[in-house]
Amino acid sequence: MSHSNQTSIWTRPFFMALVNNFFIFLVFYSLLTVLPLYVIDELHGTEGEAGLATTIFLLSAIIVRPFSGKIIELLGRKKTLIISVMFFGISSFIYFWVNDFYLLMGLRFFHGIWFSIGTTVLVAIAADMIPPHRKGEGLGYFAMSMNLAVVVGPFISLALIQWIPYSALFMGLAFVIVIGFLCSFGIQVSEEDREEVSGRLTFKDLIEIKAIPISLVGFLTSFAYSGIMSFISVYAKSVGLFESVSLFFVVFAAAMLLSRPYTGRLYDRSGPNAVIYPSLIIFAIGLILLSATHSVFLLLVAGTLIGLGYGALLPSFQTMSIQAAPKRRTGHATATFFIFYDLGIAVGSFVLGVVSSQFGFSTLYIICSGVILVTIVVYKVVTNRGKHDENQKAGVLEV
Repeated sequence: MSHSNQTSIWTRPFFMALVNNFFIFLVFYSLLTVLPLYVIDELHGTEGEAGLATTIFLLSAIIVRPFSGKIIELLGRKKTLIISVMFFGISSFIYFWVNDFYLLMGLRFFHGIWFSIGTTVLVAIAADMIPPHRKGEGLGYFAMSMNLAVVVGPFISLALIQWIPYSALFMGLAFVIVIGFLCSFGIQVSEEDREEVSGRLTFKDLIEIKAIPISLVGFLTSFAYSGIMSFISVYAKSVGLFESVSLFFVVFAAAMLLSRPYTGRLYDRSGPNAVIYPSLIIFAIGLILLSATHSVFLLLVAGTLIGLGYGALLPSFQTMSIQAAPKRRTGHATATFFIFYDLGIAVGSFVLGVVSSQFGFSTLYIICSGVILVTIVVYKVVTNRGKHDENQKAGVLEV
């Protein structure tokens, strides 16, 4: 293998993995946006039942996430990828025939299982393809596929649903996953570091302990981010800016996408602190601005700052969790990080919903900014503790 191939990020398998990840998240975010409307308009459900369409999906993803690393270990990365994307696609087709609320809930739970496994193995595969000295940059590019899907999925789905029936939209999304499934076969995966494993399940098979500290930081960050994902539309409506919510997401995504190449290179060149501390501060400032927003201009400035801050954090934390573990444990480290990240979204959505009903949305976003300031302290403690442990090990080796 040539040196250029060893140092290149943009290989054909990496691009195929990125495209596959984009299609999975495009379907995920499309359904996240459209299904609440479908439950209310077509199944004549309540707003609470509409919310369950998201909750039960995330619940199954959280339950399965700890087992993803073991599944990847037993089956191998390539086989796990093909099976998970295949069943994710089959689940997507079934929406076409589901016209009962309880059947829909069962399907959402089943769908969440394969989303959990598929997204875990794709990050593990992508991380293994990226040269070690370009890990931050490479995973930053990979995360862009998810960021792009955040905008493209809801935008296309909400536009199409005005012209076509829900069943046609569901079938279209299912065919999108067929393309992703075909891409799976073009992804070359190295299984050289795979060890012989037993079928016995232990705590080590569920969690990568070395990834827990930075995953805890990810939990706090996603807790604050859930205030954006779950309540920004309702908040904008309450201050008379509902028509500008789509613009908020456009500038939010644009800020993430445009900054990603620079923050990834900065991570590799200067270390995670050079990216994470400024990003947390910018994220907190954006949330404070959002809490005081009463004009389109302030809403868009807040969206830009939040995109710049939050956009660099997820891939940075992912990279740190993967780098904390041995290469053969990449799948476990990825699963551990996502367990904490998903829990942050789920817990944050519930807790902040209570906060908003009692104290209002402005207070909600002030609290979110406070959580991010606490995150800065926790991150400092976690990284200092990591350095202390490394120094102790070095001292033992020298002795």
